[in-house]
Amino acid sequence: MDERSGLALVGRSLPAAGDDAAVVDDLLVTTDMLHETTDFPEGTTRYTAGWRAVAASLSDVAAMGASARCAVAVYAAPRFDGDELGAFLDGAQAVCASVDAEYVGGDLDDHEEFTVATTAIGRTDDPVRRSGATPGEAVCVTGTLGRTAAAIRLFPDDPDRANDLFQFPPRVPAGRALAPHASAMMDSSDGLARSLHQLSEASDCGFAVDSATLPVDEAVEAVAEDEADRRELATHYGEDFELVFTTDAPAAAQAASPTPVTQVGEVTESSITMNGEPLPDRGYTH
Repeated sequence: MDERSGLALVGRSLPAAGDDAAVVDDLLVTTDMLHETTDFPEGTTRYTAGWRAVAASLSDVAAMGASARCAVAVYAAPRFDGDELGAFLDGAQAVCASVDAEYVGGDLDDHEEFTVATTAIGRTDDPVRRSGATPGEAVCVTGTLGRTAAAIRLFPDDPDRANDLFQFPPRVPAGRALAPHASAMMDSSDGLARSLHQLSEASDCGFAVDSATLPVDEAVEAVAEDEADRRELATHYGEDFELVFTTDAPAAAQAASPTPVTQVGEVTESSITMNGEPLPDRGYTH
């Protein structure tokens, strides 16, 4: 059973589990686990790890159009180093402060590899689900795509730049601003292509996307080998944590968002295509 099959089983057993976050009354609850071997390349600072781990959970709050209230984390490592733990806390606090939330602690544990489990709490009385997309609407994304893919390629030779790229901004303010305009929304942690497939499944629709409209991050331009590689990094690599959403008023959404919004295609009756060709359901896999 892969992760998606496991999540589907959880969803069938626990209806309150929601989409990007669980919904309990007007509270949103979400949790994530990151490991050194799969999520923190060599050269990742503990500050960046604190920022990124907590930001991943805050991104789930953003994806449902909620405000962020607080976050906690379990920090596990083979040994505890005061400087490393302090840097992690600084990163966790800084990313929470950036979205008007508070980092309020967590737990410490021994583990064979550096591992972080984070939980974030949000609040909204009208969460945006994945299931509201309608044919004829626009499909849009916030920010730029491929940021994490570029960071991974830069870590060996330019760790400072790579760490900067890894400290992505969780789109909580944009999610709040877009909530009144979005019919369906999620974050792009698994990549644009897989996000479209997940939205398609939830909304029973299709998508037609034009690769020429994709807002590819400038860092990708510096590391991509050719146009095919550029498109791969922007479309399938994942871990960008931008918002992918549908709307019948793209101009209003673009005007409302504090983060740049780009229309990349439209909602169709069925099938998911890019430039008229089937877009594979391929992306980040845990």
